Amino acid sequence: MTRPPPKLSTRVAGLFACHFFGFGLFLPFLPVVLEFRGLNAEDIGFILGAGTITRIAASPLLANLADRTGQRRLAILIYCVAGAAFIGLFAGPTGLVLISTAVIGYMVFQAPVLPLSDAYALDVARNTGTDYARMRLWGSAGFVAATLAGGALAAQATNWVILLLIAVAALMTGLVAMSMPSQKREEPPGAEVRIEPASPFASLWFWPVLTVFGLFQASHAAFYGFGTLYWQAMGVPDVSIGVLWAVGVVAEIGLFAIAGRLPIRLDPPVFLIVAGIAAVVRWGLFPLADTFAAMAALQLLHALTFGAAHLGAVTILAKVVPSRWAGTGQGFLSTSIGIQMAIGLGVCGALYEADPDLPFYLMAGVAAVGVVLVLALTPLIRRHMADAG
Repeated sequence: MTRPPPKLSTRVAGLFACHFFGFGLFLPFLPVVLEFRGLNAEDIGFILGAGTITRIAASPLLANLADRTGQRRLAILIYCVAGAAFIGLFAGPTGLVLISTAVIGYMVFQAPVLPLSDAYALDVARNTGTDYARMRLWGSAGFVAATLAGGALAAQATNWVILLLIAVAALMTGLVAMSMPSQKREEPPGAEVRIEPASPFASLWFWPVLTVFGLFQASHAAFYGFGTLYWQAMGVPDVSIGVLWAVGVVAEIGLFAIAGRLPIRLDPPVFLIVAGIAAVVRWGLFPLADTFAAMAALQLLHALTFGAAHLGAVTILAKVVPSRWAGTGQGFLSTSIGIQMAIGLGVCGALYEADPDLPFYLMAGVAAVGVVLVLALTPLIRRHMADAG
């Protein structure tokens, strides 16, 4: 383990912060921008749906291309410049075709950026002993900052600033990536030359495990798709809804800040089990929370339902996937989450029409299934983690 270059962890934190600042503007506010540009709900839904499908497919493919070339940081720069260029298409005459091209192109080229950033950050954590979670928390902080900025700019006269900031955030992400040194597996002095194990992607055991990882994040589908609508129907003021969303992200940041000091940090499957149990409680009680205090208390569980599940999954993948293919592994995780999230949103939409409570009870059931599957797969996961060294 080598001593990290000065401020390397700060630059990795900046990488996450820049990327998530752009994502925090794009995800909540792009539909608003498109509406200001004259698109109706049907057009917006088509563009975002098509972009989501292509993003899911692009993530592992473009991440794998970066891994094959061995130029992970350069790939981040190229993908970020390409994403910013597509956003730049909004500067010209914007018909439906051109807007669709701009949005889908941006989503495709941003898809591999986070998997590749995670792969780099995990290499830094392994080589230098830096706490991955404390670097990653700045991504969550960047997302919060973006939602605050976007809320102030989401108006007809200033919506172009949102697009400009999304493009600038992409370019800054690429520049920060290129400012960091290359990372390779470090071995102690005098250690035997280590032969890196083969990629697990051709192994039958890997895919059920990857599916379970995605299942935990997909259990948020009801909340991401209909949480705000549910609270609005209950009469919760919009300002309070914004506070509730912020409570969840702040709780997530809190977990990332202390995760490295938790005694269970050396056993990632435990993170997943805890995340699943917390999700059962959170979604099972969600329809029963009828006061702001109760809603906020459940939002605190986001630290576990998202944060613990994320840390458990990326840590296991960092262990069982060789460093050379780490970006591809994280890309496959992103795809697993994306596919299951899309399915979850579709199912929850139909259930919400029938009874707004049902999607959340379904998500509690999904999380319970995830806990059972992780308990069953934990011996297998631990064995492959041990074999990977």
